[in-house]
Amino acid sequence: AEVESDILRRVRTLLRELDGHHPACQSDRGMLRWTLHKKIDQNPSNSSVLVRILVKELERAERGDFRHYIIPLLHTLMYTLIKAPCIPDELCSRVYDFCKKLLTLPKPFCTIGLDYAIRLKMERTAPGMLYQRMVISEQSLKSDPYPYQEKIFIFADPELLSEAICNALITDTEAAQVSQSPRACMCYVVIHAMQVALGEGCDVSALKRSLQDMPMSDVEHWFRQVVAAVECAGHEASADRGQHAARLKEIYHAVLSTLQAASLYPPGDASLGGLQGTPLPNPNISFHLWREDDQLWKELVLFIRPLSQSCEPNCLSQDLDNFEIQDIISDCECCEQTRFSVLSTDSGIERDLPTAAEEPFAPCSAETEQSRLQRKGGIKKKLSPLESVAFLQAGCNGAGAKAPAKPQKRASIPLEPAAPLQRLHTARIVLLGDDRILGRLAQAYHSLRKREARRVFLTPRLNLQFYYIPVVTGQPNTLTVADHTVTGQEELCEVARYLGRADPWYESNINTLCHMIPKLATMPSSPSKHLVTDLFITDVIAYYVRMGVQPVCFQVYAVKIFFNDPAQEPAEDVFLTELRTQVQETNPHRELNITKKKATLDGPGIDLTVTYRKVVVSDRVKELAMSLRSTGLVMKAIPADEAEDLVCLNVNITEIVRINNLSGRSFSAVANRLKTRSIKIRSTEQRPFTVCLDKDSRRAYRNVISVEVSPCLEPSYCLQKTRTMKFSLHETEDVGLVKYMPKSLLLPINTFAGVIQ
Repeated sequence: AEVESDILRRVRTLLRELDGHHPACQSDRGMLRWTLHKKIDQNPSNSSVLVRILVKELERAERGDFRHYIIPLLHTLMYTLIKAPCIPDELCSRVYDFCKKLLTLPKPFCTIGLDYAIRLKMERTAPGMLYQRMVISEQSLKSDPYPYQEKIFIFADPELLSEAICNALITDTEAAQVSQSPRACMCYVVIHAMQVALGEGCDVSALKRSLQDMPMSDVEHWFRQVVAAVECAGHEASADRGQHAARLKEIYHAVLSTLQAASLYPPGDASLGGLQGTPLPNPNISFHLWREDDQLWKELVLFIRPLSQSCEPNCLSQDLDNFEIQDIISDCECCEQTRFSVLSTDSGIERDLPTAAEEPFAPCSAETEQSRLQRKGGIKKKLSPLESVAFLQAGCNGAGAKAPAKPQKRASIPLEPAAPLQRLHTARIVLLGDDRILGRLAQAYHSLRKREARRVFLTPRLNLQFYYIPVVTGQPNTLTVADHTVTGQEELCEVARYLGRADPWYESNINTLCHMIPKLATMPSSPSKHLVTDLFITDVIAYYVRMGVQPVCFQVYAVKIFFNDPAQEPAEDVFLTELRTQVQETNPHRELNITKKKATLDGPGIDLTVTYRKVVVSDRVKELAMSLRSTGLVMKAIPADEAEDLVCLNVNITEIVRINNLSGRSFSAVANRLKTRSIKIRSTEQRPFTVCLDKDSRRAYRNVISVEVSPCLEPSYCLQKTRTMKFSLHETEDVGLVKYMPKSLLLPINTFAGVIQ
């Protein structure tokens, strides 16, 4: 009763935080969920108590219409259930029935309810399946029944975060991987599956000793046996939980009987072990300082293509740097489903042609001889040390890809159709920083989509997920743009504030890390410091990527920038959060005098012509134009309220208005606000201005005379649209395949609930 009362108190405190009643001790904010799960990890036998309390709170929230409690409670319950050593089927049944009730509610409740109902159905039939699949995919353990792999890539901009924060995060992520080995993770899977299926009939101590004393080959054998048994039970429609337990009991006795010492620990003697917790290993995490623009794409390619045994990692890195892989990926037969190409050994030079005796099909007539291609002498290009085309073909022949086709000698021989590719890899990209790193992500994502539109390689093989953890230093960089100076840290975390308003669980668990990570990174070295950082930061990141699977999609905007020098080509870029302009000071003395005279007559700023499409309720196109004098403007893509449309620009123009009164002429600044999806701005007096994207001073353009902003289109849509227009020149609307393709480029950032209306 005392344990149950303590757990109930912790759960109720967690719910009060969701209502905005933060704990009296600010250091506890954001750590309530973590401390609750750590308390259960210390005493796994209390897992059933926590699950029972959470089920009651879920049912109470449904009756009392406290919907904002449902998703946090459900995530907490499922995370507990995955790690629990044994949960009664009666409790799982109640959770399953509750998830089915959520199907009658709007999104995201029905989406999350359906996902968890499917998982619970499998877990009830084959206990331990959720834990097993999570460990196999996160640790990239070789398993034929479940061949999926996952990896977490943490990206941080070294120019936005201090060196101390970067070094601390690197140390923590490396330390989290040291204690994990494939052997240990395989043992965890075996022990957890046995204990969940057999309950107190499993002697965990004897099982651990047996596995520890086994050679690696035997551990792999029993691991494969357990995985096959669990996956088989989960996929069979008529599978019975009792049959599954009987099958695992056979494996359990076989494992204990492999060693003579196992006779000292008779199976089924619960007094020796009892229920014990099996650790859930930290996922595979790699930390990257984002220094190169195409670094994200390179890391994803390296993740997809396993290194061959004959190639060293430094050779592959050199090959990625020296060759544009996107220009040779099309030679890989599994990259283009409509083309069956193989690596050609024909250099195209006449003297390299085989003799008639060597040719498998020699020409048999003079007419055929005349039809042969006439080749001129040339120089055979020296191949790189790493045969790029061959290497990509070898990399494409992994799991989920069809086997390489044999070279066909005649065109009349039919080719086997290509097998559809499977997305066996999941890359979870975690961004650490403020809005400026999200601006870089939008650039990299747009570049990646353009590569994929030209030559598909990653899309059919990789499931790409994005996550965002706001981190700001104690002394944020000051960006002086126009007459406005960004000094507040909130201005640099608009996306995080929006996600926190849309998802209270994100606000409680992730937004609280904004100041906590820098604080922990700068703490003096001590045993307590390592205890907190090594557990807390890594655990929270792991919890976020495991349970946060509901995306919030942000519109990426394209901007075309024209310069006052006619010889200079227009620049094209994208932004995610903000575009800001300011009047550019002129340096020549003569122009400065003219500017001062004009400012005396017309006021400060420059004359602008603004053409935009007004946002109306009927969604009809309504173009408006106006001329005004302004000192600058700000375009915000992130709405101040989560109920507002994400595909809408809020433009604030500082307009200079001339006032004539008895004391003379004066000027006042008036805020002119408008909502639009596309806008064009031009300086009518040919005076340049500067443009800054996503609050990043590194992405500033000078000597700008005009800008055009519109929602960024999906590159694959643009390519298909261009191809369609070649055959239907008079069609203005989308026809054919284009109608069913996503038109706008959206950047999805995962949270726990998405947007709760």
